[in-house]
Amino acid sequence: MRITVLAGGVGAARFLRGLRQAVPEAEITVIGNTGDDITLFGLRICPDLDTVMYTLGGGINEDQGWGRDGETFGIRAELAAYGASPDWFTLGDRDFATHILRSQLLAEGRPLSAVTEVLCRRWRPGVRLLPMSDDPVETHVVLAGPGGDRGGRPPRSQQGERRVVHFQEWWVRMHAETPAAQITASGADRARPAPGVLDAIGAADVVLFPPSNPVVSIGTILAVPGIRAAVAAKTVAAVSPIIGGSPVRGMADACLAAIGVDTSAAAVAAHYGPGLIDGWLVDDQDKATVDILGDDPALAGIEVRALPLYMRDLPATTAIARAALDLALELR
Repeated sequence: MRITVLAGGVGAARFLRGLRQAVPEAEITVIGNTGDDITLFGLRICPDLDTVMYTLGGGINEDQGWGRDGETFGIRAELAAYGASPDWFTLGDRDFATHILRSQLLAEGRPLSAVTEVLCRRWRPGVRLLPMSDDPVETHVVLAGPGGDRGGRPPRSQQGERRVVHFQEWWVRMHAETPAAQITASGADRARPAPGVLDAIGAADVVLFPPSNPVVSIGTILAVPGIRAAVAAKTVAAVSPIIGGSPVRGMADACLAAIGVDTSAAAVAAHYGPGLIDGWLVDDQDKATVDILGDDPALAGIEVRALPLYMRDLPATTAIARAALDLALELR
């Protein structure tokens, strides 16, 4: 069986661990979001790709869900002593090694897909991990209000200029507390799917969306020309990242607000739409989603199933992944 999964970071990585456990014989290709990628201290950092790689390779910090296990922070302390910035993005010593090698290989002219393959030779994640594109794509946030949040500095213009920041600054430094007027995938319209991406989607028996952020993870992957159309041609089952009106983790509600989508399982399903997804898994406490979607003729094509969706441990996560796969196979 061939399964293709569109993936963000922590939630996707944990879902993938369960999927690998549920169908160890399956050929799984993971298309990772690279919109969160950022260059800091001269190094190219790919948070979502690394989180998937570390989690499936057994090197993740289990408590926080990102970063390396057994991490130390000597380099960070030395950078701080120099007054180097930014100081809001935490990188550990072991993590630095990954970014140094990635940046070295990219500087040699290798594409990100080839570099990711090299890094995965160490971690052996048990899946084929592909970036969505070898071309640079960065998620940017237009902050609401004149000048946005400038850390106390006055805006450069009195004509209502809005500040644009990298998604990582909004998410990590600002904790998404300043409302976003708009979220854009800068460069996505000019990007091409990385080698193997469209082939993996086309050859897949089913495509799965884990409980990743529908705006800045799944949405950014789908923004690369060609990927949405390829996915829409397949049978797709998706897992809701919203339980009881709140994100399972992170601040997806702030991202949804920026695009005018309510923070509910039903609203996210409607955002994807029946032209993209065929099956939708929701938590037991969101069973009303079945009736909400069923009452709307435009959304009646989405089959909804309810079950416990908290990924508390590997057995629970495996059951969720199995349910998503079974739903996709049933609808295929």
